[in-house]
Amino acid sequence: MDKTTATEFVNILADLAQNEWDIEQCEYVISAILDESSSVNYEDLLTVFHSKLKSDKEKTCKNLTLEQRIEIATLFYKAIRRLKLDDSNVVQIWNALGVTIDEAVCLYQLLTFELSAKVDIAELIAQQPNKFDKSISENNCRIIYIESPKVGVKDNIINESYFQQGFEGQLVLVFFPKIASYLCRYVGPNNLLVDDESVLPNSCFFFRPGSSLTTKNNITFRYDDINRIRLKIGGIQPLQLAVDELEFSFADSNQGIKKFSTVEESGRIVGILGGSGVGKSTLLNLLAGKLNPQNGRVLINGYDVYKEQVDLMGVIGFVPQDDLLIENLTVYQNMYYNARLCFGNFSKQRIKEMVEYTLKSLDLWEVRNLRVGSTLDKVISGGQRKRLNIGLELLREPALLFLDEPTSGLSSSDSAMVMSLLRQLADSGKLIVVNIHQPSERLFRMFDRLWVLDKGGYPVFVGFPEDAVKYFKEKSAKTGSYLASSLPKHRYNPEDILDILEQREVDSDGSYTAKRVVAPEKWYKYYCEDIKPLYQTEKQKNPLPRSKFRLPDVVKQLKVFSIRNFLSKLSNKPYIILNILEPILLGLILSFFIRYSPGSEYVFEANKNLPAYIFMSVIVSLFLGLSVSAEEIIGDRKILERESFLNLSRFSYINSKVLYLFALSAIQTILFLAVSLSIIGIYGLTFKYWVVLFSSACFANMLGLVISAIMRSVVAIYITIPLLLVPQILLSGTVVDFDNLNSALTRRIYVPVIGDMMTSRWAYEALAVTQFMDNRYERNFFDAEMQVSQSAFKASLLIPRLQVKLDESIRLSSLSDSNRNDIARHLKFIANELEILEKRDNIPQFELIKDLKIGNLNDQVASELSGYLLYIKKVFQQNLQKATGKRDSIYESLKEELGEKGIYKLKQNYHNKALSDWVLRNNEVAKYLETDERLIQKAEPIFMLPDHPFGRSHFYAPYKYFNGQYVKTIWFNVIAIWLFTIFLYTILNLFILNKKTGKAPVLKNAIMKFIQR
Repeated sequence: MDKTTATEFVNILADLAQNEWDIEQCEYVISAILDESSSVNYEDLLTVFHSKLKSDKEKTCKNLTLEQRIEIATLFYKAIRRLKLDDSNVVQIWNALGVTIDEAVCLYQLLTFELSAKVDIAELIAQQPNKFDKSISENNCRIIYIESPKVGVKDNIINESYFQQGFEGQLVLVFFPKIASYLCRYVGPNNLLVDDESVLPNSCFFFRPGSSLTTKNNITFRYDDINRIRLKIGGIQPLQLAVDELEFSFADSNQGIKKFSTVEESGRIVGILGGSGVGKSTLLNLLAGKLNPQNGRVLINGYDVYKEQVDLMGVIGFVPQDDLLIENLTVYQNMYYNARLCFGNFSKQRIKEMVEYTLKSLDLWEVRNLRVGSTLDKVISGGQRKRLNIGLELLREPALLFLDEPTSGLSSSDSAMVMSLLRQLADSGKLIVVNIHQPSERLFRMFDRLWVLDKGGYPVFVGFPEDAVKYFKEKSAKTGSYLASSLPKHRYNPEDILDILEQREVDSDGSYTAKRVVAPEKWYKYYCEDIKPLYQTEKQKNPLPRSKFRLPDVVKQLKVFSIRNFLSKLSNKPYIILNILEPILLGLILSFFIRYSPGSEYVFEANKNLPAYIFMSVIVSLFLGLSVSAEEIIGDRKILERESFLNLSRFSYINSKVLYLFALSAIQTILFLAVSLSIIGIYGLTFKYWVVLFSSACFANMLGLVISAIMRSVVAIYITIPLLLVPQILLSGTVVDFDNLNSALTRRIYVPVIGDMMTSRWAYEALAVTQFMDNRYERNFFDAEMQVSQSAFKASLLIPRLQVKLDESIRLSSLSDSNRNDIARHLKFIANELEILEKRDNIPQFELIKDLKIGNLNDQVASELSGYLLYIKKVFQQNLQKATGKRDSIYESLKEELGEKGIYKLKQNYHNKALSDWVLRNNEVAKYLETDERLIQKAEPIFMLPDHPFGRSHFYAPYKYFNGQYVKTIWFNVIAIWLFTIFLYTILNLFILNKKTGKAPVLKNAIMKFIQR
């Protein structure tokens, strides 16, 4: 070949490198260029070739896999060595081909390996430092030697040795983590069998997952064996999963998991194979500690999964079948805030770098700013969702990772990508346990170990995947299975396992029956006899793998939860628009229909619908509070399931929800009132309205969180909401008068207890009372009118009624001694009322009141009591005159200030007659209710002062009596609403989340510690 022809061949090879590589073409080009009969200067050609690749380096090998690049590099090197050329530039040429420096260095060492000595690559780098522009990665490519102990070893920075008794020669392996494969070279006297194919000595071959290597004297190395050797000599902390007699069954059922034992080690992918409903997911939940077994143990390096969860925190990761993603956050945000919750001791910059690295390694960098979406509203693909789910666990690097159906619903290419990712995790020293339904043969070969479950939860096989088909063929052959005997000898298909397991008997017509050839119980018997005894659990505890996982403190978690929740809501545009427009529209609709006036001009005083507006405002606040909170926890249930393995603070989580909901309710209440109050014409009371309605909405928020935590479906929640709202409507005191309730529920003195349990009752009463007594017109007259009302009732109704009781007692005493009980009852009634008047109105005590209490009536008692009643009646008449004079004086003062028309206008704008009729009960005929012991005023309740020492009162009381002092109704009722809210908040933290997550919340722990002290 002349120089022109050789140069043209170099151009062809460079062109192949820049476009599409073809192994055979490259081999032909290299051989032609390096033909010994040629007179070409080969060093010059190598230089030309190298320079051509360097000139357009970004395009070099763009369509070539790492495995193909290594094959080309190996061919190139062999040709150079065959012609005894200088190979000093070979590493640089490989690097130009797309092989990284550390990969090239390991490859060079493998190819230059000789039986007598090992090349010290450190010396090569030291001699030519200008040719290597970066250092060798410590954990990237690694070369190990498997050899006989009699051979000497020369260690260097990337040399590791492992001695195998009985192994002849040396086996050199370079691990390439990018492709999860070893490039091997055997230097020894004999041929090797790799996957039943013969490999000649001194040749190179790839050793992939699922492969096995057998020597002449039957020493076998599986991919799993090589991996464990590499991890051991690499100083990776080992992890062992030991399952000891694990057994579980569901209540009232024989379904579950029968006694199961095995031992698995780090560096493996363990596949759980079986048909639908055999218990694969149940087994995963048991192993992960999510379900407690009836019998048996699960140990991780000797630590019990069920009893020592604190020690195992951060060791276990779990990826369920369903997506555990926050739908409204982007891919990056899902990963970032998960990292913030896992690494409390890392800076934001370091977390950012970790997230970016992980996204790039998962091939998610291009979609990092896309919203994740839901399974129905897909934004990213199913494969990307699965990789992101795995990435959330991968980020914190758990030593043991469980995955439930990670390839379900994915295309074959996405499934392969997910399994490749899991392979990389296992190769880095993790133990991966995967539940998979029907893997392809390609995916099946990636498993290092296989567990097979049969119907009823029977374990029927534990071992190496390549042994499974052989095992089931041999066992089923004993039963005369036609299917097993007809399978090809070297077939390697997971479907064969399920076919053999579930093979049906054939009837006389040649049709399959429902009866199986081999029952699950029989397969389980084989397992117990042949496989189960092989696995013995070690009781000794070994150190757990170290983890970067560090929980942030409670305050930091609260901050992260709050930001994550807020961003999730903010990115959901329909949610934001609906929650902003809803209170505005409700306020507009409600106030528009309720704005009534008998004339053409709207007059607030004449609006008959004001009580209805106040009542509906309370119901709207409760409805808004419930609707925004009802899905908060159930919507995060999957996220909580994943985060339960992190033992995050549920106290912080709940508070993040509470803070967000309270803030949203505050805004919604403001928007509702801003619209409705201006249309109705209520002025001067906006803040008080907001305080009451905001408090009601906060109560509803907590109630919504409680039902969201209790209920298991959204449908159940929205069925429950009306059941919660209807009692609030019915027992608010407006739809049904408390006095007209079932007599078993009320004594008609105070609001019944069942009414006091309704937030709507407290909120409506607070607004109605404050609207009446605190408006700009009535607040001038209220105190005086209350004195007028009280004095008038006592002077015109109470005292005359007591006089009637006295007269009746005198009449009965003159008739017969048989009336003594009636007389005593009347006298006790009078005594009770006189005692109340003495306490409330500072009336001098009746000197003979003891005689009244014991029912002793004589002429002296009757005479003095009659005079006493006449005296106090005059006292109240005088008080009535004073109060009336005070009211008139106030009116005259306002008249001087505002004028007659000004007062009239003030009343029209701020006083409402309909509400006045409600709180004064003007439409009620009965002015009082008489019991055996008391006379209860029913007229004008707004002017009545209650006397119960613990705040109980009649409806529309202006003040509440508590701890010896009177408190305005609005503030007392607001406090009552917040007490209900705090009660629900406590229930949520103490009990409900504890039940759902299996973790004791912070608040409960604190209380228990306090009690123990």
